[in-house]
Amino acid sequence: MGPLPKRRQSRTRRDKRRAHDALTLNHLVVCENCGEYHVAHRVCQKCGTYRGETVIEVGQA
Repeated sequence: MGPLPKRRQSRTRRDKRRAHDALTLNHLVVCENCGEYHVAHRVCQKCGTYRGETVIEVGQA
C-alpha cells in the first residue's frame, strides 16, 4: 500500500490550513498628477505618469 492517510482530516484542521490562502487586495495610492487611485509602484492607467514623469501616452477616449 502507498502513503495514504489513516484518518480523514477534520473540517477544523482543513480550514486552519487554508486560513492563509485568502487573496489580498492590491495596495492603492492616489496619483500625484490626476488624483485617481492606482496600484502602488505601477504607472497610473488614467494619465500614464509614474513618480511625476509621463511614461506612456494615454489617448483621450
